[in-house]
Amino acid sequence: MQYSFVVIGNQEVEGLRLEEISSFYPQYRYYGTFPNEKKTIESILKLKPHLVFFNVASEYADNAITFTVLSEMLQYLKCVPYFIALHNSPIYSLEAIQSGFSDYLVCTDIHSLSLSLAKFEKRMPIPIQQSLCIRSYSDYQILKFNDIVYLKADNNSTDFKMINGKTITAYKTLKYYEETLPVNFVRIHKSYIVNIHYVSRIVFSKSKCFLNFNEQLPFSNSYRVIVENILVQNGIEL
Repeated sequence: MQYSFVVIGNQEVEGLRLEEISSFYPQYRYYGTFPNEKKTIESILKLKPHLVFFNVASEYADNAITFTVLSEMLQYLKCVPYFIALHNSPIYSLEAIQSGFSDYLVCTDIHSLSLSLAKFEKRMPIPIQQSLCIRSYSDYQILKFNDIVYLKADNNSTDFKMINGKTITAYKTLKYYEETLPVNFVRIHKSYIVNIHYVSRIVFSKSKCFLNFNEQLPFSNSYRVIVENILVQNGIEL
């Protein structure tokens, strides 16, 4: 599972582009940047993001979202997103907190952002799903995430390679499962998603991903930043 987030207002704050959060933190999925207009609230209600970055404007247009508007909106939501306000000074911090915001960032360097995201994850843990139901031929099968070693694209279907050596074919694309599976399943190639719990090492010079079962998968350098970040966090040799 992943945390979804949206940005209201300018996505670039003090040189940090908020849409790039997913590059540093793969468990976060970027849903888009929306203008500071009241109609944006409709998008938030539809998307139901876990996290909302609100870039506070120094001057508001007549149709702009204000702290008051957001405070009123929160009263009608069953599942309230975690709101983080952003501004280059603390001038609006009291107003933000009083309006129901959970955090206020003046400095938006990676360190400050990491601390804020850590607080968010502590406050809003996502229940961990343990299995996946797929349609295979004429039946349905329940696959435990821990039993899936990797996925391979096969045109418009996907082959699941299981820990017991079996291959199970599902009639959905690899892209679909990339957006559905937990964060430990990483896209390493246009045709492969791998469960990093079964990865022994990555050799970038050979563009190879080595699994615990002496099996090798091709690795695309276009996914290097995300893969390298996750593998380092899990103590896997590069």
